[in-house]
Amino acid sequence: MDPLPDAVVQYILSYMENAKDVAICNCVSKRWKDSMPYIRSLYFPRSSFDSHTGGDSPDDIVLKMVSMIERLENLVVYSPFSGAGLASWLLIIGPSLKYLELRMDNIAEYQTSLESPSKLDYLSAAENLESLKLWGVLVARSPKWDVFQKLRNLEIVGAKLEDPALSTVLQACPNLTNLVLLGCEGVTSVSIELPYLEQCKLDFYGLGNCSFSMGCPKIKFLEVQGCSWIRVRDTKHLKNLSIANNAGRVYMVDFEKLVALEFLSIRGVQWCWDAIRNMLQCASEVKHLFMKVEFTGDSEILQPFPEVDFVDFFNNHLKLQKFDIHGAMFAALCQKNSLKNVDSGFSIPCLEEAMITVRSPLNAEQKMSTLESLLKYGKNLKTMVIKILQMKSSHSSADDFFDEICRFRHMNRKIFSVGKLNPREAIGCIVCANCHLANKPVDIEVSQVVLPDTVFEVVVRIPYDLQLKQVLANGKKGALNVGVVLILPEGFELAPIV
Repeated sequence: MDPLPDAVVQYILSYMENAKDVAICNCVSKRWKDSMPYIRSLYFPRSSFDSHTGGDSPDDIVLKMVSMIERLENLVVYSPFSGAGLASWLLIIGPSLKYLELRMDNIAEYQTSLESPSKLDYLSAAENLESLKLWGVLVARSPKWDVFQKLRNLEIVGAKLEDPALSTVLQACPNLTNLVLLGCEGVTSVSIELPYLEQCKLDFYGLGNCSFSMGCPKIKFLEVQGCSWIRVRDTKHLKNLSIANNAGRVYMVDFEKLVALEFLSIRGVQWCWDAIRNMLQCASEVKHLFMKVEFTGDSEILQPFPEVDFVDFFNNHLKLQKFDIHGAMFAALCQKNSLKNVDSGFSIPCLEEAMITVRSPLNAEQKMSTLESLLKYGKNLKTMVIKILQMKSSHSSADDFFDEICRFRHMNRKIFSVGKLNPREAIGCIVCANCHLANKPVDIEVSQVVLPDTVFEVVVRIPYDLQLKQVLANGKKGALNVGVVLILPEGFELAPIV
């Protein structure tokens, strides 16, 4: 780099972010050291000071590094720091700082959070912030913040919040366009009134009984998890909406007509039926609908879905293009009377893709009739995938249901397919290992390179003694249950049987 002009060297080195790299470059030469003040971003990983043995504390080292930069705009600190250290940094770089991300790690420090000033209080020195992201923060009392007029993005991940403190935080950020609160607990009631907010993602951890209200006239993307009572006004720009409650019960949803809605997801163990019905009525213009609610009921008693008329449902959602429906709602569409009054002119004009998850072989005839109706009346249907989840093969009607599915697939192979569920659990193990405790080494033959639209063969051999027997359910000896799970990369599929 010696032949390069100083301005070019400064420009290249200004793209460095990792604090360790910056410290190393500072020792290379005087020319490189003189370029360090032009760095715009500085990042301290979690392990920055794990092997530190010098006399200076981590707070002092960070202070020295930020002090040598003329105009630091982005600062990310994942390594531990103290409130006094944070205050000293922001005293120097606060006016120029635009992006600040801190791993606070003070959730368990309740008494410390009550001290004044706290770590959060010191953030007011960065008055020109445009983006603020905090990890693992305890907000037990309202921070002493001035108004962040330029702040557009606020993200808080893994936090304990008190309602008054959260209200104070939002009031200090009146011009937000993006708000993210993930893994936050302690909140019982939250109200958001931000005139410029466009994207909002809320995930409240706990009993799932939080109440939420919003009045943001420019909101386009809204995702809410963990609330039982939801009221949202000014929704004329809302395009993407997701509501879930995995811990509690959704009692009420109150929305205006969602005229711009393109995607709607409703998920949870139990929703009151009035909440589901109101949500579907408001979302009559939706294009992509995802429904995974297992039960209804206004009390702790879990109740099945009432019957949903097939014709009325699709007549009320004429713009629906993609329908992803799970278990209970599909069963509600499959009731005996759902397809009795089908007008000869009825059609599902826009539906192109249907994803259906079935959990029980019961009422197989009605379910097959509903699948046939989707194909018959879905004039533009291009893809239909059915996934069969947690179905006990020992059920008396399971075999018949599987036979019907296979027949249906054979007759409609261009459109219909049986989806393959992920055989790997979240912790990484194969689900078969829950019951089948033994394991054997395998020999596998597979092509190293596969061209697009090419049929190839995978051969798996499990060498074991074929003379070995096991005791079957009827008390007799029989062959061992031996099998293998082959997980193909995304985009691969089984070749059709000709």
